[in-house]
Amino acid sequence: MHATGEFRTIKVAEPLRPDEIHVWQVARPKGVRREPLLALLAGYLGVAVGDVALTTGEHGRPALARPLAGRLDFNWSHSGELALVALAHGVAPGIDIELVRTRASALEIAERFFTHAESAWLRSLEGERQQRAFFELWTAHEAVLKATGKGISFGLDRLAFAATAQGMALCHLDGDDPAAWHVHPLEVGAAAVATLAWRGAPRRIRCYPLAP
Repeated sequence: MHATGEFRTIKVAEPLRPDEIHVWQVARPKGVRREPLLALLAGYLGVAVGDVALTTGEHGRPALARPLAGRLDFNWSHSGELALVALAHGVAPGIDIELVRTRASALEIAERFFTHAESAWLRSLEGERQQRAFFELWTAHEAVLKATGKGISFGLDRLAFAATAQGMALCHLDGDDPAAWHVHPLEVGAAAVATLAWRGAPRRIRCYPLAP
């Protein structure tokens, strides 16, 4: 197990501007928990790693605890040994990453949790394309739900997506205007699928890889 003290503050070369969202791809080796996230947050906040403490909202969304509360909005997701961190000012980003693997139950899960139209679209696909499309849908749902702060308990079937040439377009969200949302696929390599979402004005997405 890695101790938090073994992770040093990550040096951030470029400031996070109000019209941007920064996305970092970080390694999260087996046995490591939130240490890479804390190191990255410390870099943006200009403090030591040990000074960064997190709290969780009603539905489990992490946030900065006092005295740093409110200074930075962020979200993170991990799958296997990969992790993504999204950071912004003034909007609550939601991000999700999933390693692509064969799931014999993909259609069964889709029919249980997704809308009829989404399940029908998945059934129209075959083989590897169907498997990857399942994770594209899943990460899109997760990213939006995480951005709302309500999480998966809100219900995957209470929002719906349609596949477009640019990725998954949000076409329904209970109690909200889908046009107010931005949903973007992220390039994370062939082995994984990832999606970033937020509510509000368009923002420039800047992506940064981080070596282990």
